[in-house]
Amino acid sequence: MSADPHTAALPALDTDPHVWLEEVLDPDALAWVRRRNEAAHEALGGAELSGTEAAVREVLDSDDRIPDVARIGEHLYNFWRDADHERGLWRRTTLESYRTDHPRWETVLDLDALAANEGESWVWHGASVLRPTPEQLDAGEPWRRALVDLSPGGSDADVTREFDLVDKRFVPASEGGFERPLAKGGLSWADEDTVYLATDLGPGTTTSSGYPRLVKLWRRGTPIDDAALVFEGSEGDLAVTGLRRRTPGFERDIVRRSFAFYRSETYVVHGVGTAEQELVRIDVPESAEIGAHREWLTVDLREDWTVGGRTHRAGSLLAAPFDDFLAGSRDLTVLFEPTASTSLVGATWTRHHLVLTVLDDVKNAVQVLTPPDLAAGADPNAAWTPSELPVGDGLLTVGVRAVSTIDSDDVWVTRSGYLQPATLALATVVGPDGTATAPEPLKSAPAFFDATGLVADQHFATSDDGTRVPYFVVGREDLVRPADPSTPGDAPTLLYGYGGFEIPLLPGYAAFAGRTWLTRGGVYVVANIRGGGEYGPAWHQAALRENRHRAYEDFAAVARDLVARGITSHRHLAAQGGSNGGLLAGNMLTRYPELFGAVVIQVPLLDMQRYSHLLAGASWVAEYGDPDVPEDWAFLQAFSPYHQFDPERDHPPVLLTTSTKDDRVHPGHARKMAAKMLAAGKDVTYYENIEGGHGGAANNAQAAHMAALAWTFLRDRLN
Repeated sequence: MSADPHTAALPALDTDPHVWLEEVLDPDALAWVRRRNEAAHEALGGAELSGTEAAVREVLDSDDRIPDVARIGEHLYNFWRDADHERGLWRRTTLESYRTDHPRWETVLDLDALAANEGESWVWHGASVLRPTPEQLDAGEPWRRALVDLSPGGSDADVTREFDLVDKRFVPASEGGFERPLAKGGLSWADEDTVYLATDLGPGTTTSSGYPRLVKLWRRGTPIDDAALVFEGSEGDLAVTGLRRRTPGFERDIVRRSFAFYRSETYVVHGVGTAEQELVRIDVPESAEIGAHREWLTVDLREDWTVGGRTHRAGSLLAAPFDDFLAGSRDLTVLFEPTASTSLVGATWTRHHLVLTVLDDVKNAVQVLTPPDLAAGADPNAAWTPSELPVGDGLLTVGVRAVSTIDSDDVWVTRSGYLQPATLALATVVGPDGTATAPEPLKSAPAFFDATGLVADQHFATSDDGTRVPYFVVGREDLVRPADPSTPGDAPTLLYGYGGFEIPLLPGYAAFAGRTWLTRGGVYVVANIRGGGEYGPAWHQAALRENRHRAYEDFAAVARDLVARGITSHRHLAAQGGSNGGLLAGNMLTRYPELFGAVVIQVPLLDMQRYSHLLAGASWVAEYGDPDVPEDWAFLQAFSPYHQFDPERDHPPVLLTTSTKDDRVHPGHARKMAAKMLAAGKDVTYYENIEGGHGGAANNAQAAHMAALAWTFLRDRLN
């Protein structure tokens, strides 16, 4: 790697004077937090903040939002929060009722009532429902058993409790119900009396990242400590998980051992829980992602793979008959191969078909593939039949999700764009006549702002090494398409980015930005920088570890391009990011302060010397590097904002936000950065939500308040 000019004046690595702020619940640290929160409200409070908060809350609480549903038996289930149910309702209806303008919902579980009864600030983490066996379904037995995950205050650590969907009550342990104590981990159904267990069971049962290292089989009515060991990973692993795929006729027990975020191995477990138990590794590269559906194994490659006399490119999707592959065959069918502009970002199986979601220069396309019918004696190496699913085009994000992988070829289809509210439709992928049905519109979200005169464009900036970096610009047409680009622009502009963990940033309805920013003359920009997944694994890997600087160079290139196009000026341009994006925003603050008039840093990583020793930080070493290895620290320090901060340099105003309950990214990152900058006399606003976990908020009221602080700060500083 060439010399980085930003490493020229690294501070000495002396004892950190702010390390005491890492003690999350220390009384002195919390007193410091309260003082900073009071200062934030004093600086940003008033009618402007209250009005913005109300505008955001109206969106979050709107009864006109599209209820996201999952089909479970004869019902569609949905989890819903609004003004009257701040913790939320788990509820259900029928498809016939859902098709109407006013579905009749039946409450299954009221989290507000549960929280009040139990004196705990429960936050919904989801539920998994056990599908009855074919024999039970034929006998008319209902879908009854669920495992519900609940978090106190929104932390990643949660509990799991068995729930009866017929009686609508938790099944207590005294009646044989499964209850997993608070920890990071979970339960998953094996059968109606057995679950896979992965959780913290005491010393030696978790990895250095704080996730489970044991997979056990726990039988109903037995003590949790008596659960039978299925697999044990090592302390240096990321995590292990176990599950049973319950497709009738294709039941498989699976164990996955994750070494790091992008390295794992997967085993099929024969004779699970018996003395004859045998684990058979699925022999694919550790970086590959594996999928299984009925007869088929799919392999999603992150790196090139030479197998069977052929080299398959990273980003490709391959398929083979599952049992044949396990027996040693390496005849693989290529289902998708990336090009310079395309990548695979999603795949969902229906009963008979595989639906692929593809990006082409960050614009959506959908492909449907039908495998050869092995049960009818078809050649397993025959080509998969392609067909079309009409979903539209443009700067829209299309999401396709199977209604069921077992007994339906229907899919839910969602569409939304920055200026187009979301729509939900139901479509049959391939009907009896061999063609797809036109999607049946079911729901349309309301417009939460007037988009008249607003436009959304896509541009490309050129990064320092010549790479073309796409980005989206949304705003008033006269602002984002200036008549004379050579005239300096002055539109208040927010540039948002993430750039990590192979996560793409795609167009979606900008309800908050529309209400609080776009309709008030602001411009909103989303940068698709390296480190993300917009162009597949290569785009991500280009900014890993010692190459992390490329993500920041990409973001800076977009900032300069916005000014060069006459859309804005550096004084009127802000950067924003959260989590890994908070690390990005922190680097804009310390590496490129001259490019921005304000910076918003949310639930961030900032101290890259300490990150791997704080909460889940050890799990991200594959992304960033290991600061305990001198060779890694040599490049890590170059993008550690906490160490790069120069008190003698001018910096734009900064808003730092985090959550006391965040047990993924330690709140000490934001606390210490704020303390260091305040000691240097910089313009720093700091706010820490007492609940919320890594998402920053535990309910709509908190989410609205956190969002309003950011929008109010931006308007105040950029105007």
